[in-house]
Amino acid sequence: MKIAVDVMGTDYGPAEIIKGVLEAVNEYGCEVVLVGDQDVIRGELAKEHQENNPKVTIHHASQVIEMKDHPGISVMKKKDASIVVATHLLREKECDALVSSGSTGAAVASALFGLGRIKGIERPAIATVIPSITGATVLVDSGAKVDAKPEQLVQNAIMGSVYAELQLGIPQPRVGLLNIGEEETKGNEQCLATYPLLKKDPHIHFIGNVEGRDVNAGTVDVVVCDGFVGNVVLKTMEGLAAAVMQILKKTMLNSGLLAKVGALLLKPALLKMQKQMDVSEYGGALLLGVRAPFIICHGNSKAKSIKSAVRVAIELTEKDVVGRIRQEIMHDEESGEL
Repeated sequence: MKIAVDVMGTDYGPAEIIKGVLEAVNEYGCEVVLVGDQDVIRGELAKEHQENNPKVTIHHASQVIEMKDHPGISVMKKKDASIVVATHLLREKECDALVSSGSTGAAVASALFGLGRIKGIERPAIATVIPSITGATVLVDSGAKVDAKPEQLVQNAIMGSVYAELQLGIPQPRVGLLNIGEEETKGNEQCLATYPLLKKDPHIHFIGNVEGRDVNAGTVDVVVCDGFVGNVVLKTMEGLAAAVMQILKKTMLNSGLLAKVGALLLKPALLKMQKQMDVSEYGGALLLGVRAPFIICHGNSKAKSIKSAVRVAIELTEKDVVGRIRQEIMHDEESGEL
């Protein structure tokens, strides 16, 4: 197993990425190709005393696509950008999967132009795993395409179901359409047009409309929406989770000796809760609909998230999630549902 990792263009720089990669290599035994400025990478490996690690190789890329750059234009102009070079390695099967925590837009554009879509898929979508009361919920799409046609949302539902079944071990995942109410007649034109298509598709277990509160409630396994709505939902939940932990900590520290003693007694339970709410436990998000495992991480990902993302990349490759998605889309086309 060989994983390509784009180490450039992140908030914390290559150091955090390389640290997480080395932890993954030591624990999972995979091989990793670090793509980026070779001098910078060698310097970071030297700091970790890992410059001669036989499972880590370097593939030089002289350019970087920054967060402020226009994704599509930059991918076309910067042919030697790290994400473009890493995608080329994946396309040529020199690597089995790819992990990137640089610009999400650049990653999606590079995957589209450099890797290509699965036949039958109109647009790729990002599947993000969100912690819920009963385990986890897959949100599709969380940012790959801000607008989506009803037929594309159906494809998102199919791909999300395959992902939830294989990666999360959920048989017959429950699929819900994110809406402002549960009734079939609720929603905007997009939702009203998508609902009957999901309802009649035999390849998914559609349970109807779901609301924002259902995402974390454990009542649905796959939540379908366009990338604009999904990204707002994701960022809001991340901000709320961080705020809750900070408010809880601040309240306990400022509430006297008894509260501090209680906090010490509750610490094991609170740490367990924090771990359950920590999105870094799930690694990055899978870009569904492209021809090979392509994992997108937050730009502010630290070592723990990168390590988890490499683990996810290995698991997705071993389970052949991309192959299963290809089969399901082909079956849906043959049955005339798409």
